Amino acid sequence: MLLPRSGEVLHVTRAASVQFIEPLLFRVIRVHDWQTYHGWIWLDGYELNAAGDAVDRRSIFVRLDGLRRLRAVADLPARAASRRSAAPAPAVSARAS
Repeated sequence: MLLPRSGEVLHVTRAASVQFIEPLLFRVIRVHDWQTYHGWIWLDGYELNAAGDAVDRRSIFVRLDGLRRLRAVADLPARAASRRSAAPAPAVSARAS
C-alpha cells in the first residue's frame, strides 16, 4: 500500500492497530517521516463522525497494511469552498466623522 496523502479518508480498524477496537474514520493531515518499525507509520489527522465532520484531532500510530482507503483526495468534495461561497461577505460601511 502506498503512503496516505493529505485529505484522504481512511477506515482504521484493529487490522491497523490493536488500540482500534472500535473502527473509526480518519482524514489525513500529514504523514510523519519519523523513524519507526518497518510497515508502521505515524499519521496526524481528524477523527470523523458518520456525517464526515471532524470531531477530534489525533496522531495515530498504525500498520500501513491495516489501513483501508475510503476516498481519494480527488474524490473529496470542496466543502470549505462551497461554505464560503454560500455565505455572502458582510458589507463594509464607512462611517462619516
